[in-house]
Amino acid sequence: MLEATPLTEGWTVRYEGGELPATVPGCVHTDLLAAGVIPDPFTGRNETEVAWVGRRDWTYERQLGASSAHEQTDLVFDGLDTAAEIRLDGQLLGRVRNMHRSYRFDVTGLTGLLSVRFASAYAEAEAVRERLGERPGAYAEPYQYIRKMACSFGWDWGPTLVTAGIWRPARLEHWSTARIARVRPEVTVDEHGLGQVTLAVDVERTRVEAGLTLEARVSGRGLFGGGEVLARGTDDGSSGVVRLEVPDVELWWPRGYGQQALYDVELTLHQEDVVLDSWRRRIGFRTVGLDTSADAHGTGFTLVVNGERLFARGVNWIPDDVFPSRITPERYRTRLAQAAGAGVDLVRVWGGGIYESEDFYDVCDELGLLVWQDFPFACAAYPEEQPLRGEVEAEARENVVRLMPHPSLVLWNGNNENLWGFRDWGWERTLAGESWGEGYYLGVLPRVVAELDPTRPYTAGSPWSGSWDRHPNDPAHGTHHSWEVWNREDYADYRLEVPRFVAEFGWQAPAAYATLRRALPGERLASDSPGMLHHQKAEDGNGKLERGLARHFALPEGDFDRWHYLTQVNQARAVAAGIEHWRAHWPVCAGTIVWQLNDCWPVTSWAAVDGDGREKPLYHELRRLYADRLLSLQVRGGEVVLAVVNQAAERWSGTVELRRLSVDGGAVGESVRVPFAAERRAVAEVRVPRELVPTGAKEFLVADAEGAYGEGPDQEGSDQEGMRALYFPVPDREIPYPRPEFDVSVAPGTVTVTARTLVRDLLLQADRLDPGARADRGLVTLLPGERVTIGVRGWRTPDAETARSALYCVEPAG
Repeated sequence: MLEATPLTEGWTVRYEGGELPATVPGCVHTDLLAAGVIPDPFTGRNETEVAWVGRRDWTYERQLGASSAHEQTDLVFDGLDTAAEIRLDGQLLGRVRNMHRSYRFDVTGLTGLLSVRFASAYAEAEAVRERLGERPGAYAEPYQYIRKMACSFGWDWGPTLVTAGIWRPARLEHWSTARIARVRPEVTVDEHGLGQVTLAVDVERTRVEAGLTLEARVSGRGLFGGGEVLARGTDDGSSGVVRLEVPDVELWWPRGYGQQALYDVELTLHQEDVVLDSWRRRIGFRTVGLDTSADAHGTGFTLVVNGERLFARGVNWIPDDVFPSRITPERYRTRLAQAAGAGVDLVRVWGGGIYESEDFYDVCDELGLLVWQDFPFACAAYPEEQPLRGEVEAEARENVVRLMPHPSLVLWNGNNENLWGFRDWGWERTLAGESWGEGYYLGVLPRVVAELDPTRPYTAGSPWSGSWDRHPNDPAHGTHHSWEVWNREDYADYRLEVPRFVAEFGWQAPAAYATLRRALPGERLASDSPGMLHHQKAEDGNGKLERGLARHFALPEGDFDRWHYLTQVNQARAVAAGIEHWRAHWPVCAGTIVWQLNDCWPVTSWAAVDGDGREKPLYHELRRLYADRLLSLQVRGGEVVLAVVNQAAERWSGTVELRRLSVDGGAVGESVRVPFAAERRAVAEVRVPRELVPTGAKEFLVADAEGAYGEGPDQEGSDQEGMRALYFPVPDREIPYPRPEFDVSVAPGTVTVTARTLVRDLLLQADRLDPGARADRGLVTLLPGERVTIGVRGWRTPDAETARSALYCVEPAG
């Protein structure tokens, strides 16, 4: 049987300044941090103090002992970051230049000093640029010339910390006769529930030997109440195919649509009765398609899973740490559970990062989170000549096969914004005929996916209209990125378009208060204080924040706490404006993917969860926006309508109470109760009577669902209390709000607020009470006499006045 020996201990890292103990997996920065050689680059402005690290060469070393009694020993690296030369006892084993690949070297009979010498990623990238010529990009750093995590070189939300090291596990593998070199599992299911697993297997041999057999088993729930299916295949010398049919399979569904049935597949390689090697994975049976057919509105972009058409409720995912070797399985699970808790059902793995570890996709399989996987190309023109072209195809082939067992993976995407960049960002003129990546996105990558993973759809890029005959970012065709609003306009302008699928849009806000206090120790916080500006990487980021704020609120001059609160409110409101509008236009619009779920360090950014893992108010707002059922008051053709969005599997009907109120607390006229009904996975509209439409700055409209219920055998009863939509006809800065008055009481684990006036967008910032404290909800608007109880964990219950100090709400201008 193949034996594996992890290579985790005994490493050192050498550099000009000396030698340090090294951790594998890891990277140079984390080793230097552990040794106290560099300060924490996430703190203050230390990022600039450690810039030298990315410009140096680094050598990892350890002794390699005697080989085993097996016929062959291989040295295996699951990931090397990035340009490296590997030697054993002075003998060159190979040179590598791709962070996104694994490597294997035959070291049979060799012992001595193992050395992995990493050249500076800057030096490698700049050498390739010198050979192939300049290519344009969104940033000045040379990330498009090296197959490495692009955001290592910085982004408009990330630091420039250019890493090196053995970033994924290393090991020795000892084996005899033959081993399983690669398994390509193709999983299908037909309309009768018959599942088929086809395992295309590559076998590597030390010698020609007869009598090799491949045997596969599928086991899991749903197989006649539990059991397994067995099949055998005979190896023909270097490869084999094993097919298994599994009757009456339980389907794997996205969260909110059904259960996540998972099955275990085990493949073993035998020589007579001796097991030589084995391979194990979890799979799920489901069908997935992408409907891009033309219709009266343009060209659609709708995901279809098991025949069910989906409105995708998505978030964009960036690497959760700029040092990805620090991301543990537990951290993946925590962050993805946060996504699921916000109602998310799709996670887009963005193209400036990495192909994530198995741990990421395993959690997505279990939670029912669909994965849209970008190939790692983002915001630049990428040369198509060698040495890059061969590396691109090799990494694509390896990672397509590695990830294809996961039922959560539903879409391959060629790149992020590069097709758009060629057309709109001046690249075409600058390139003057030089290669820029089109051959990857429209040639190499779709060919690799079609050959290796034909059960999944591929799209050439995001955004992409499907044809050069149209603008790449045409909202009427395919995927659309909506950035003009954040960059130049008011968020109300999200309501001016109905794209077919919004794959990126978002609004910035700073990190949680406790995160800022940790990251900027001793600094007097201000929106433009030195540390805050350093942790704002977007071009004119603070200017865009303040211009966006000024359209809705009076700017709180010199009051950081109010500025911090109001920018959080504005972020949540902006994203809400987009999602409510686009969800209400299903099925014309078939999905939204918010930029972004997470951060890789403490920073002002578009994230819903900050770099310390704390949820911003946007996170809690997403729970409302992405719930199966949503009420939204919108202006259509000069009329106010109530959009009743029902993404649940059962029909939704009930009564909505419409009230025209004054901000002073009184009613304007009589309320009206109106029946509504929305079919399953559908949107209904209720016209608001003209006499209830508010006029002027002092009035607003409230819609409350009453007696809402679902109809169907699986309905568990009503939990629609509090389902509410609000409509204010003018911006907050024009509304003569009363001075907010409310009572506060506390009990273990809760804070209860009772309103005596209108209290708009009340927020408990629990981390101001204790850095470890978390509230279970975000912004909430209370009418006079209403109350809300907020759950809080991770604190010792303070008195009511202390709790009040952490409560914020919208206040009258001036």
